[in-house]
Amino acid sequence: MNHSAPLMRQMDADSRPRERAMRHGIKTLSDAELMAVIFATGIKGKSVLTLCSEMLHSKGGHLSQLARMTVQEICSQFKGIGPAKAISLLAALELGSRAADDATMIQRDAPVDSSQRAYDRMRRHLERLDHEEFWAMLLSQNGRELRRLRIGQGGITATVVDIRQIIRAAIECQATSVIIFHNHPSGNLSPSVQDENITRRLCEACKLFELTVRDHLIVTDSSYYSFHDNGKI
Repeated sequence: MNHSAPLMRQMDADSRPRERAMRHGIKTLSDAELMAVIFATGIKGKSVLTLCSEMLHSKGGHLSQLARMTVQEICSQFKGIGPAKAISLLAALELGSRAADDATMIQRDAPVDSSQRAYDRMRRHLERLDHEEFWAMLLSQNGRELRRLRIGQGGITATVVDIRQIIRAAIECQATSVIIFHNHPSGNLSPSVQDENITRRLCEACKLFELTVRDHLIVTDSSYYSFHDNGKI
């Protein structure tokens, strides 16, 4: 990395991120430039753009990898970054994630009629976690979302799931079907034997209460696996 990159004030107006955003729109900025706007200043001996470029480079250019870090991890890994800058960055990344989730929630009354739509609704809850979590989405007869709830959370490779909790919640809100979700922190999308057993047990239990299990989605940071789309439900 080039530590002699010019400071913000030394750059011509159209090259400075804030000015470019004003003139051409915020979407014209690169990830490093957006981070530079958040940080505003660099650290001793390093411009803010160089600092942000190096941070991204250390994570393979993936903002999602930065978003998974804690304040303490950022301060420890990147020399010169204090808690204030780390919190500002994580707040901005979380706000972006919530904005994306809100965009799907605006259409909450639209039926959850595909694995992609189900994934879009739930991905914010399950991405970037370092442990497994298990969620359920309860749906009405026409596929409208009635409620979502976290059923359990566990370690890196396993989660304890209480099927009775799902059925009790479905009865309480008069749901007719359910979609279940869990994440794989490892990034592996393939369902495990335990994943298949949980799905089978839930389907069998739901039949007793005239509930339908529409799908089971395994979520990673970048994609998902659908039991329904792969003929397993």
